[in-house]
Amino acid sequence: MTKLTSEKHTVNKSAEHVFQFLCDFNHFEPLMPDKVVDWKSDTESCSFNIQGMAAIGMKFVNKTANSRIEIESSGKNPFDFTLFVNINEKTAESCEVEMEMNADMNPMLAMMAKRPLSNLLKMMVEKLEELSF
Repeated sequence: MTKLTSEKHTVNKSAEHVFQFLCDFNHFEPLMPDKVVDWKSDTESCSFNIQGMAAIGMKFVNKTANSRIEIESSGKNPFDFTLFVNINEKTAESCEVEMEMNADMNPMLAMMAKRPLSNLLKMMVEKLEELSF
């Protein structure tokens, strides 16, 4: 099992606001890098392609109000994974957000995918910080 974790980023929105935003996959597309194409989503699941790499599907499996969202791989993916979005309230109008991924990859795939996946988590948290939603 390969575990990846983003840095914690402060988002100038309440934990409740960030949680509600991230509980709908229709809001995830702006958090994705330019290499993501063929985005399809509804409130509970999404699928997309990463140019030159793979097709990815995800679905929500557990949501803990205003603090944690658990997402799992869904459909045909190159590997199974679980993605956790951790939201920690700092003040009434700000929170810290961190993303963790546990990926079930063979050592060769882990060696090739670790850096791009780490960059993806980093980018998603940074874009969340920059969005005005």
